[in-house]
Amino acid sequence: MKKVVKFGGSSLASAKQFKKVGDIIRADKSRRYVVPSAPGKRNKNDTKVTDMLYACYEAASTGASYGKLLSAIKERYEQIIDGLELNLNLDYEFKTIEENFIAKKGSDYAASRGEYLNGIIMSHYLGYEFIDAAEVIFFDENGTFLSEKTNEELSERLAHTERAVIPGFYGSNPDGTIHTFSRGGSDITGSIVARAIHADLYENWTDVSGFLVTDPRIVENPVPIETITYKELRELAYMGASVLHEDAIFPVRREGIPINIRNTNKPEDPGTLIVENTCRKPKYTITGIAGKTGFCSVTIEKAMMNSEIGFGRKVLGVFEDCGISFEHMPSGIDTMTIFVHQSEFEQHEQFVISNIHRAVQPDSIELESDLALIAVVGRGMKSTRGTAGRIFSALAHSRINVKMIDQGSSELNIIIGVKNADFEAAVKAIYDIFITAEL
Repeated sequence: MKKVVKFGGSSLASAKQFKKVGDIIRADKSRRYVVPSAPGKRNKNDTKVTDMLYACYEAASTGASYGKLLSAIKERYEQIIDGLELNLNLDYEFKTIEENFIAKKGSDYAASRGEYLNGIIMSHYLGYEFIDAAEVIFFDENGTFLSEKTNEELSERLAHTERAVIPGFYGSNPDGTIHTFSRGGSDITGSIVARAIHADLYENWTDVSGFLVTDPRIVENPVPIETITYKELRELAYMGASVLHEDAIFPVRREGIPINIRNTNKPEDPGTLIVENTCRKPKYTITGIAGKTGFCSVTIEKAMMNSEIGFGRKVLGVFEDCGISFEHMPSGIDTMTIFVHQSEFEQHEQFVISNIHRAVQPDSIELESDLALIAVVGRGMKSTRGTAGRIFSALAHSRINVKMIDQGSSELNIIIGVKNADFEAAVKAIYDIFITAEL
């Protein structure tokens, strides 16, 4: 059995956390490939090493004083090395980093050094081979990730390496310069490595015991999700649920490799298992609830709209011309409503309205702002009658007016639109009817 294990910044913030990670890796011989993040916050008032590197690079590249900033970063790593009692000196690495900062090697290079240095420490601590991600993960000149080239090179390299540490978050451009993924990109690196070695399991270790049914900032102590499919995760992640980087799904999904979200501080917890598909019956009708505020709706009304060929295409063409993507489009015989991000729409609203008039000559156009969208997701909904009825019953009981409902033919999710002011109350009401009532 082969496992890839990725550890987040909070899991590697100090020597104490490093030791926990070491115990976890050594407890299972199949944990052969390790992807570390940069050291995160040790407490609420602390600063992430990545943010410290950005600040230091900004100072060094502009000719400002940077010595104290660089010394503070060096001290963070020395504390970890001393705490682990390692015979390791990073002076040469920091000298190189300083030279490259002054030479303006780029903010991507600066940000990547947190993972790079943590990778060196981790490889020494475990006795694993260190493989610089810049040597095996590639981007093209436009910054697009080259998945097949990376997979070919990485597979070849790891085929001859029994155990290795590969830093997360970055790779290299064709000219050899460093290029990073977006924030949280170490999740993607772990997924890429898992695909390359045809892993049996990708373990993603963080500071939470997997996914929760909903946001704990809205519902107190929501129950954890035991098993979730890629499709369910995609729906929830898009609507704001965050534990795993959204793009980390795709490399492993191609191979059908399951992902296990685990808690470094509670390794005994089973966490959440993310799978391609499963016959496991879900504990509850729904898997999760997620949502976002800050939407608006554009409702277009025209008599005999349904008989006018190309009406929808013409309307959507106006939004396309402004670079505005739409979220949902419920429609009736003589009406269609477009839900969009309010921040994107506001700067173009008059252009959109006037051009819709020119394109389709509607009877009226109505705008409504300050809306929220809530996704109720769950594979269990497909085989359960009355799911939508229970949602509306719960919202009606809480005196919440529903502005929109959208359900696809997959029956995997139901999208509900409410006013921003009703968002949290709506999430609580839905949670109570499906989870609290079934506990």
